[in-house]
Amino acid sequence: MKAIIAGGGIGGLTTAMMLAARGIECTVHEQSPRHRELGVGITLMPTAVGALAGLGLLPALDSIGVSSAHLYYQTRRGQTVWDEPRGRAAGHAMPQMFVHRGHLLGMLANEAAARLPAGTIRLGQRLIAWRQTDNGVEARFACADGGEHVETADLLIGADGIHSATRASLHPDEGPPRFSGLQMWRGAADWPAFLGGASLLILGGVDAKLVLYPIGPGTAPDRRLTNWVVIVRTAPDGSSPPNRADWAREGDLADLAPHLDLFHCTDVDARGLIAASGTIWEYALFDRDPVAFWSRGCVTLLGDAAHPMYPMGANGATQAILDAVTLADALMGTPDIAAALAQYQAARLAPTAEIVRANRRGGPEAVIDVVERLAPDGFTDVDAVLSRADRHAILQGYAAKVGMIPQQEVR
Repeated sequence: MKAIIAGGGIGGLTTAMMLAARGIECTVHEQSPRHRELGVGITLMPTAVGALAGLGLLPALDSIGVSSAHLYYQTRRGQTVWDEPRGRAAGHAMPQMFVHRGHLLGMLANEAAARLPAGTIRLGQRLIAWRQTDNGVEARFACADGGEHVETADLLIGADGIHSATRASLHPDEGPPRFSGLQMWRGAADWPAFLGGASLLILGGVDAKLVLYPIGPGTAPDRRLTNWVVIVRTAPDGSSPPNRADWAREGDLADLAPHLDLFHCTDVDARGLIAASGTIWEYALFDRDPVAFWSRGCVTLLGDAAHPMYPMGANGATQAILDAVTLADALMGTPDIAAALAQYQAARLAPTAEIVRANRRGGPEAVIDVVERLAPDGFTDVDAVLSRADRHAILQGYAAKVGMIPQQEVR
């Protein structure tokens, strides 16, 4: 069996290694002429870390990331709504990891290049068309040098992101991604450790949010490479998105600065951290409505091509990795590719669709919205605003959806 993977991002590279570990040949076609370590921080949930550990990648992850120990949710005023242990401290067999997206992509690219046969990863090739044949699938790629390349295989896996050509072929009437009305700025800088050095701190709900967490070692034991994110609703009606969904757009601190007045953060000098970050990145938040199917014959979708989602709940990369292990397991040892893809779709489509919808409502961070709505002027006792049981129910509802309850871990 041979697979063509369109897209060499986190999902595509992980899928390639998952397939190889099960004896399935593949080629990976990435439109960028080189793997660029773009982006800033992402979170990998224990389920995803467990899947990568199955490939022997846990030591490499440990070398580039930070194992999360604690979570703090606060209002924009800096009042704590909820805090809890995370990862192994919460009873999971695997850690929850904070990592620089670019460093993770670089690690995966290096590991894939070392493990897979020479020529498996083809850079500078963008999928432009495909067709099913009597023997499988034929895919046509535009090459960075201006030429074209045709590849044949038994199946095609579209891991080509939110602007997926594979998805557009399966759903030609879908239209462009859906703009949320939210604008995000993000960056990272070497900064003094806070709240124990391995904590996630989030202030504010869906419409205005400040996120802070470490994503790697710093220049000294008491410092960390610290990621920050600011998300603000700048277009309440969701009209007129300011730019295309593109992670590689540089932002302007002058555009961000007025929004920082929304937050009162006593645990971190957020303004200082942001000012120290050098380049900042700007991104308008887009997703897509869940679709009725991902697979047709010997073609399927994976990762952001299948279920692009808002970063509330920090599950985008995790869900792509879980797609990869589920798909590889379904394909292993079966000659019936269409049945395997149907099995993969049955396992993953509905759960990820629910996460997309939940993230639109704020994901687990919706608990902050509820408290801010009930106590807009702040509080002296959060339990008097919303009981601990009610706050826990909001968080547990999301945790169950994404597999964050320890007993539900995926290998």
